[in-house]
Amino acid sequence: MTTTGTPDGDDGGAVLFDVDGTLMDTVYLHTVAWSEALRQQGFRVPMARIHRCIGMGSDHLLDALLSEERDRDGDEALSAAHDTLYAQHWSRLAPLPGASDLLRACATRGWRVVLASSAKKKEAEVMMRALDADDAITAVTTASDVSSSKPAPDLVQQALDKAGVPAERAVFVGDAAWDGKAARKAGVRCLGVLTGGWSREELHEAGMEVVYDSPSELLGRLDDSFLAVPPGWA
Repeated sequence: MTTTGTPDGDDGGAVLFDVDGTLMDTVYLHTVAWSEALRQQGFRVPMARIHRCIGMGSDHLLDALLSEERDRDGDEALSAAHDTLYAQHWSRLAPLPGASDLLRACATRGWRVVLASSAKKKEAEVMMRALDADDAITAVTTASDVSSSKPAPDLVQQALDKAGVPAERAVFVGDAAWDGKAARKAGVRCLGVLTGGWSREELHEAGMEVVYDSPSELLGRLDDSFLAVPPGWA
């Protein structure tokens, strides 16, 4: 990983990226893995409901799917089952078109690029290998680094700390309403992409100022977006 420079006397800016569904085409793989993990433990949950919770960490996802009043003794087994099932896809995980080039383009423009993923550390490492863009990434923060995952703001705040910039000098890019809500709670502007299966209207309602079809479209329109130049750069 590299740390991009900043102008003398200026803190520069950071662009914080969600990973699943934003940079990696993994949302529906997670949906299937959670569906099977829940089924194995006797829970029948429609995949449509599960899909709407992808992007949360397992702590919030199970609350949303099984209620906060449930017996939590089985949560660890459920999470472990999901991890085992999802790991079967690791060798085939692929970035979304344009995702790696988008990271490099942001770094070239002077942004500090930080990944802010609700995945656990080992899973995030697998996705980073698939992205193959370590040269553009300043830092990574995962669910393993915080006590509460998205939609809580902890991951965003941790990413800001690793970037070394205040909220007003950062932009978050995500694919789910949980990304927009977490960014808004942390005081960070947010862009959206539609590759996670949420609608444009839903992402706008969650606080995303501009929504693009895909990372590839954002890359192609980078010079016309507010990612064109970091704060303080000429």
